[in-house]
Amino acid sequence: QVQLVESGGGLVQAGGSLRLSCAASGRTVSSVAMGWFRQAPGKVREFVAAINWSGGSTYYADSVKGRFTISRDNAKNTVYLQMNSLKPEDTAVYYCSAGQRADWAISPHDFDSWGQGTQVTVSS
Repeated sequence: QVQLVESGGGLVQAGGSLRLSCAASGRTVSSVAMGWFRQAPGKVREFVAAINWSGGSTYYADSVKGRFTISRDNAKNTVYLQMNSLKPEDTAVYYCSAGQRADWAISPHDFDSWGQGTQVTVSS
């Protein structure tokens, strides 16, 4: 079982940037896709971004496309989410997840390991 620990969340003004990190331990995640999801109060968890095993293919939710960038460093067993031009509606707990196969996916059911989440709050 892989353990995932997110960091980098915080409070930022609208238009600002944050970089989330997700460090994996217990086993390597270099052969599986990784993803970021988020959950705002009173809402269901939603897909944000995903990256395939090599980092050569990525996919984004329409709401973050052009503003967020997912990347990975397999040598460090770490995945990142660079978030620019943040909006108040981006406020949520952000979760890192490890997939079940090499290609990226967007359904939570395709991910079998989850971090504890990191809070991102964007003020207007």
